[in-house]
Amino acid sequence: MPRLTSAERERAIGRLEAGDTPEAVAATFQCHISTIYRLLQRFVITGSTADAERSGRPRVTTPRQDRHIFPSHVAHPFRTAAETARTVIGTHQAPISRQTASRRLRFRGLRNCRPARGPVLTVRHRQARLHWAQGHLN
Repeated sequence: MPRLTSAERERAIGRLEAGDTPEAVAATFQCHISTIYRLLQRFVITGSTADAERSGRPRVTTPRQDRHIFPSHVAHPFRTAAETARTVIGTHQAPISRQTASRRLRFRGLRNCRPARGPVLTVRHRQARLHWAQGHLN
């Protein structure tokens, strides 16, 4: 079931104060009756229907830094998330992590590329490949 919006919570309290039963209010908003009872209890105790403050880990980047990550990555499309992360200094004066850069890019609809892992080609390898290609073109 979806959460009640702040406007719906206010309307529910208004209907309860107008004399509607909690069962009727729950049916109107298509939520469980315990939701309405908890809402009423919170309103009586705090005088508000607003959500309580939630604790959480503070963000490593500011909104301004988040806006900077996207164009810098678009300017260099083959850059990895780790390389993009090294260009941004977080709020704690340290570079942000690859996961943080990847999350910020994904939020904006971009997928970061992964570096290709393949054998390191020496000059001898390149010459052999060129020789093979020239023999098969004719």
